[in-house]
Amino acid sequence: MEASKIIPILRIFDETKAREFYIDWLGFQIDWEHRYSDDAPLYMQVSRGGLTLHLSEHHGDSTPGAKIFVECTGVRAFHKELNNKQYKYNRPGLEHEPWGALSVTVIDPFMNRLAFNERL
Repeated sequence: MEASKIIPILRIFDETKAREFYIDWLGFQIDWEHRYSDDAPLYMQVSRGGLTLHLSEHHGDSTPGAKIFVECTGVRAFHKELNNKQYKYNRPGLEHEPWGALSVTVIDPFMNRLAFNERL
C-alpha cells in the first residue's frame, strides 16, 4: 500500500466561524462545497500550499478536538502573516521544539488544533 494523499476531516459547527478562521485568517482557499439540500450541513474542501482539509458539519464525520501535524516550510513567514492579521481569537507563538523544529500551533473555533512544523 502506498498513499498518494492524506486529507484530514475536521468537524465544524458554524459555517461563518469556519470561513473566518480557515479562509480569512489562515489563508486557505475553498476548492468546493457540497450540501445534500439547501438546509443540509456543509461539507467543503479547503487548501493552501499542498495542504488539503475537509471541513464537515455532518455529525458522524469527525470528533471535535482533533489535532493534525503538518510538516512544512516557511513557518516563520506564516507566523508573521497570521499575527499581522491580528485575528482577535488567536495569536499563536513561534516555538522552538526539542526535536529540532520551529512550530506554530493554531486552534480553530471547534477546538481542532493544527500544528505547523518546519524541521531545522
